[in-house]
Amino acid sequence: MSHGHVQAVLGTMRRLGLDSLLASKPCAQRDLVMAMIAERLLYPCSKLATTRLWHTTTLAEELSVAEATEDDLYQAMDWLLERQPRIEKKLAARHLSEDCLVLYDVSSSYYEGHRCPLARYGHDRDGKKGLPIIVYGVMTDGEGRPITVEVYPGNTGDPTTVADQVEKLRDRFQLSRVVLVGDRGMLTQPQIDKMKTHPGLGWITALTSVAIRGLLETGALQLSLLDETNLAEITSPDYPGERLMVCHNPLLEEERGRKRRELLQATEQALTKVGKQVERRKKKPLKAVIQHQFGGADSDAAADRRGPHSAEAARPKDDSKRNGPADWGGRNHRHGFSGTTRCRR
Repeated sequence: MSHGHVQAVLGTMRRLGLDSLLASKPCAQRDLVMAMIAERLLYPCSKLATTRLWHTTTLAEELSVAEATEDDLYQAMDWLLERQPRIEKKLAARHLSEDCLVLYDVSSSYYEGHRCPLARYGHDRDGKKGLPIIVYGVMTDGEGRPITVEVYPGNTGDPTTVADQVEKLRDRFQLSRVVLVGDRGMLTQPQIDKMKTHPGLGWITALTSVAIRGLLETGALQLSLLDETNLAEITSPDYPGERLMVCHNPLLEEERGRKRRELLQATEQALTKVGKQVERRKKKPLKAVIQHQFGGADSDAAADRRGPHSAEAARPKDDSKRNGPADWGGRNHRHGFSGTTRCRR
């Protein structure tokens, strides 16, 4: 039976102190959980397949789980769930401290079964249409080491999960001065307003495209600042007590410039083709029919819904909401403007 890769994985897990993190004293449940984690690293598979595969290596013998059944594995997972708060508290004590940086983000996974009470239809990041999902949020330290995980119903909005993380940091981990980092879809203004009620809690996030447009219109943001430097700090009365950092990314500028040139070239080719068709027709006027060439299957489907004679069928997608002000055109494109970051002073 194979042994080398088993020894490498188990040895690493023990050096990390994973066994003592799960439970301070040896027990059958701890051995089963250790075996499941090791098998997940060696060959990810179902619980039933796990009980079969670990007999092809020395894993079952090393951890004395040779007689375990699929039901035993599920019971061990129930035991692990009950211990989750204690495990997370140990991890927080090991990796978090006052004035530390905390990273947080949310993702989702689709669900094939029908009995999970958390499975709901929502925003699926896996691209699996027609299936319910579950949402989970992961908090890590500044180095990306996971500290906590929380599972939510699939129809849960990302921003609504932030309050639970603040509660964990302050109440469970007894940390009063922490900086929480999240994207603009996570740390929305309502969530920031709630965090402002905790004086020791800071945040780092990005402004939305609408907010950046407001800074440009009021003159608080001058794109000429980026002519000589790629990073600048500005202030605005709309964000009292906050630091606004403006960033210019030359690589992003080059990529978005290339994308813009390709879209313009494709549009010119499509319009040239229509122009030639119009010139050839003498009696019956030709309605504008332009093939949408810019976005793949989703764009083609959208063009079909609008109809073949719609002027929007030839219009490139507006990426300003997704990519920020660098897609607005004009001077912003030349700068490759990457956006504005906001944080508490």
